[in-house]
Amino acid sequence: MRTFFWLLIILSAAVADAADRPNLVFMIADDCTYLDLEVYGGQAKTPNLNKLATEGMQFSRCFQTAPMCSPTRHNIYTGIYPVKSGAWPNHTCVYPGTKSIAHYLGDAGYRVALSGKTHVSPKESFPFEYDDEFRTGNIEKSNPFPTIEKLITESKAADTPFCLFACSNEPHSPYNKGDASAYPPQSLTLPPSWVDTPATRESYSKYLAEITYYDAQCGALLDLLDKHSIASNTLVLAVTEQGSGFPFAKWTCFELGLTSGLLARWPGRIEPASKSAALVEYCDVAPTFLDAAGLPTPDTMDGKSFLPVLLGHSREHKTYTFGLHTTRGIINGSENFGIRSCATKTHRYIRNLNSDVTFSNAVTKKGGDDANFWSTWRGKAEAGDQHAVAMTAKYLHRPPEELYDVAHDPHCLQNLIDSPDLQQLKTELSAELERWMKSQGDLGVETEAIAHTRKAGYGKKGSKKKKQQQ
Repeated sequence: MRTFFWLLIILSAAVADAADRPNLVFMIADDCTYLDLEVYGGQAKTPNLNKLATEGMQFSRCFQTAPMCSPTRHNIYTGIYPVKSGAWPNHTCVYPGTKSIAHYLGDAGYRVALSGKTHVSPKESFPFEYDDEFRTGNIEKSNPFPTIEKLITESKAADTPFCLFACSNEPHSPYNKGDASAYPPQSLTLPPSWVDTPATRESYSKYLAEITYYDAQCGALLDLLDKHSIASNTLVLAVTEQGSGFPFAKWTCFELGLTSGLLARWPGRIEPASKSAALVEYCDVAPTFLDAAGLPTPDTMDGKSFLPVLLGHSREHKTYTFGLHTTRGIINGSENFGIRSCATKTHRYIRNLNSDVTFSNAVTKKGGDDANFWSTWRGKAEAGDQHAVAMTAKYLHRPPEELYDVAHDPHCLQNLIDSPDLQQLKTELSAELERWMKSQGDLGVETEAIAHTRKAGYGKKGSKKKKQQQ
């Protein structure tokens, strides 16, 4: 019966006027803390994203589920949370037979393409039209994205809508793109959770330059929509992915590891210069795109369309968001250090499944994640600097539970887990986390112990070990 229903939907979509089905564009950065963008009050200049925000809606409460690249990408395209899909560690793969938005939109007559960083597996679950242009194209050229432009021109000529995922590799380390001279290290304001060292400031300067480079990539793609007069019938989403590769962001379930910037534009449908504090998650992207195309959300998806929020029909979307992280199998990762999290708009609860273990990852590796500043943090701590002592200890050693007032403390400096006034909230968030884990088949420590079996290529004879790429 379900198959017959989908056949009816597909046939209806196929005969519909293409003008009634919008083009869909999703632009995503790589390892970018949203608070670092100018459009969110940060220091990295983002003129194109600033303009996009004035033309559409800016979200302040968007989240991904896993603060690592690969599970994040699987989550977006499948609309399924990581443990249920099978893609919860890094360099991962979904279970056989899992479908993605490429199937659903493709069956409905869309051309579905992905340009740039992939980091998903197996290919059968993600049958996009692939090219590498959005991360390798030279934005100094007058036409940096000829393959993307070909997709646009062919789709327009055939009166066929398209869906494009434009996936940058910036500002992922190594920080070697953009103009770092625009960000003199000594002029920068460092986050309060960081240790102030020359090496940290130099890396931060180069990282901010890469955010501006990503902004230019977005600008070049938006210009193509204008050039071919299709901007008015194109829903655009732009996001920042998980937080940066600096401490207390990527690789963690602290607020800046799971929060994402999100800008949305659909001329004539989304109110210009509007703002939303609705709680949305990355697993909601696929259902939202399907909804905009007039298609239902498959019952296999965990996500929920936030199109009513975009169109101004609703101010709220979800009550809780969820997060998880596994260190097993990541570069320099602790053999077992699982993290789970549940949050409201204002507070984040974190459960560290292996709190007796020292936390480690690419940041704490000798030489760092292509940006060796962690050793200068440790050196300053060993010299007796109290802030350095506190921050390095906080990063390496975690208590069983943490609770933060993220509305006032987005950098998660003060753990309020023992606050008498918050015990009821702690109980509520802990219970919601348990409910979510159970719904996902997440057994906590047991699930962490088998994370390595979900790596792409695991168990295949003769398979070469791929170079790890965060």
